[in-house]
Order: sequence, then structure tokens, then C-alpha cells
Amino acid sequence: MNNYFQSRLEALRAEYDRLIQRQRNEKQPLGNGVYDRYVCPILTAAHIPLHWRYDLNPESNPYLMERIGVNAVFNAGAIKWNNSFVVVARVEGVDRKSFFAIAESPSGIDRFRFWDKPIQLPQGNIPDTNVYDMRLVAHEDGWVYGLFCTERRDPHAPEGDQSAAIAQCGIIRTKDLVNWERLPDLQSNSAQQRNVVLHPEFVKGRYALYTRPQDSFIEAGKGGGIAVAYTESMENPVVHEEVIISPKVYHTVYEAKNGQGPAPIKTSIGWIHLAHGVRHTAAGLRYVLYMFATDLMDITKVIYKPGGYFMAPQDEERIGDVSNVVFCNGWIRDGGNVYIYYGSSDTRMHVATTTVDQLVDYVVNTPEDKLTSAASVNAILTLIEHNEGHGR
Repeated sequence: MNNYFQSRLEALRAEYDRLIQRQRNEKQPLGNGVYDRYVCPILTAAHIPLHWRYDLNPESNPYLMERIGVNAVFNAGAIKWNNSFVVVARVEGVDRKSFFAIAESPSGIDRFRFWDKPIQLPQGNIPDTNVYDMRLVAHEDGWVYGLFCTERRDPHAPEGDQSAAIAQCGIIRTKDLVNWERLPDLQSNSAQQRNVVLHPEFVKGRYALYTRPQDSFIEAGKGGGIAVAYTESMENPVVHEEVIISPKVYHTVYEAKNGQGPAPIKTSIGWIHLAHGVRHTAAGLRYVLYMFATDLMDITKVIYKPGGYFMAPQDEERIGDVSNVVFCNGWIRDGGNVYIYYGSSDTRMHVATTTVDQLVDYVVNTPEDKLTSAASVNAILTLIEHNEGHGR
């Protein structure tokens, strides 16, 4: 082994170990009282194991070049598993292809380490060109399901258009997070399906899904909004009707499109939902997170919907491959605590922590968006009046 190879390998391993073994991820100061952000991202491209990226044989790689590059790690599903916090991250290579890989942490906020190998996703009759944004759900039927977007080129697009794609909902399931069974893709009447999420409980004996009907790959068109749909079976997943429960609305944070984030959390007041909303700006699309609650017995009935966004990109979160984006498709309830895993600007993964009580307070007591500037001012005036005698 030549001296250059050995010294470079030692330096790479030392830098990787410093990153992986960092013991404490500090909370950012003060916060907003709803949740706490943390100083460091929990996963980045640098967290990818060296043996995924480098040929470690000095004879075949004497310069110790990176053979398979990784561009970003983001948009992870999440689950508590064997007393560990586990995320299934979207890993994007420099070839633009995304795949899934599992990382695990003892604390949920730091020391995330990838398992030895990425997930080898089983293929269906039509192979996936690209896959991303998995939602993990432990369903009451005993299976852990992973619902994700499977993307393939639009077969009807002209040869000159190599960007036209069709997105659908791919489905896998497991009982150990190691062996995955591929089920048929979800069938619906919508031209495109992304951000499909499985409800964790049966609803009147059926599987309930949160869908996002969409007309085209990028634009929601006349479609859009978060819908509820039902299927009799996950082995033959077919939905015939999608009922919109959270529509797009003019001049809101979800005017262009929106979609369910992770599966909702069951609380005493209802199901708490975390969703993403998209609006147009002069600089392009802006992705934020918002919340709402649905009735415990009727998941199509929205009972609370706070106005505005719950979380938006800030500071370095605003910068990345697709800037001005936060996106969440995974959170973990651990007793009364909630760990929110979110990607920023399609580049890196973060965590925010809160509690069920805080989320319920936020959802119930935050004023609704009354959809006009005058109504927003009235809400502030009401709060000012409420605060009279309590100091400023």
C-alpha cells in the first residue's frame, strides 16, 4: 500500500469518525415555543459510509478517488424501532438517481449512522427510473409499510422532451426493516400521484390513504389538495374516489399545491396532521410546513386549521439544490415527545423536537387564516386586547 493512499485513507476515516461520533447536537437558542430546532443537520452527503463511495483497494484505486459520488441526503421517513430512532432517507447520487437508505440514532437528534448497505428495492413489472420520499407507517394490520414516489418517463412524451415524467405511488412492506416485499403500485383515477400516505388504523375495515391528485408532473392543475381515499386491500390497492379535505387556496401558503407529510398522530382532540404547502414567489416555488387536525371518528372532517405556516426554511436551510424549501415526510412520537424530521432545500436532513401537548395547543389555539389582510389585522387586535393588563 503506497504512502499517499494510506495517509489519505487515514484522513478520510478520521474526518468521517469525527462527524459520526459527534456526541451532542445543541438546541438553537430560545425558539418559538412550539418546537426546538437544532444547530447541526442530522444527515448530509458526508454521512454516507466511505465504502459506498470509495474503492478501498489500493491496487485498483491508487489515488483513492471517490468512485460513486453522493449529492444529497434528505426527505426521510421515520419510525421508532427496537428502542432506536430510525429514518429511511432519500439519498441522491451525483447521477441524479435517488435511492433509500436506513440510518439509526440512539437519541433521535445526533449520532445517526447508516446501516451497512442501502435498501435494495424490489422491482415490479415496470422498473422504477427514480424513487423518493418514503413515508413509513406501522399499520395495525401488523406490517410496516413504505409508500414512496416512483417516477418513470412519460411514454407519450415526444423524443425531444426528456423531462416529462409520470409519478405514481409505489408500495413496499416489511416486518423487520430488512426484507421488503414489493406490492403493486396504487391505482387511482388521477393522472399523477405523489405524497401518498397510509393512515395507521383501519377505517370501517378498510385501508385509508391520504392522496394528492395532480394533473401533471409539476403543476397540480385542476387537481391538488390533500384527499382521503379508501382501498379494500394493500395487495391490490385501488381507490375509486378521492375526497379533498385540505384544498389549495388563493393567497395562502398552499396556493400552488400541497400534500400530506407523515402519517397523522392520534391525540385526545383528533388526528394531528403535518403537511407541506407550496406557493409561487418571484424567486420560484417556496415550500413550507403547515398543520391541521381531523376528527377522531371521521378523518375527512377538518376540525382545526391554524393559519399560515408551522415551519419555514431559515438561515442555511434556505440554500441548496432546490432553495427555499422545507419538506417533512417523517416524524416519531415517543411517549409525549415528538421528533420532526425534515429536509431543507433538497440537500440535508434536520430534526426539530416538541411534545404532543405543544402541538395540540398550537393546533387548537392558533387563529385560522380568514383569507384577507383586514382579517389578519383583526386577529392581531384581538390578541392585543387580550393582552391588556398582562404587560408588553
